[in-house]
Amino acid sequence: MNDQERITDLLLTEKKMSANYNEFASECVNPQLRRQFLDLLDRGQDIQSALYQAAASRGWYQTTPADGAQINQALQKFSSMS
Repeated sequence: MNDQERITDLLLTEKKMSANYNEFASECVNPQLRRQFLDLLDRGQDIQSALYQAAASRGWYQTTPADGAQINQALQKFSSMS
């Protein structure tokens, strides 16, 4: 397994764990346990960001910048959901 495969695997694992922590926290009745899940979710987000930055700096994760119209469209879409 090369470095690109490792980082991709770690990133996918962290994404899945974050989804799980989010679900567990939203369904948790115990406030202290809920807080623990939210803390794990926050740390997982930090790890995902670091992995993404490591991949992007090596040219393995390409993104296309959105223009102003695309940003406004997304903002309107998600603002109307709340």
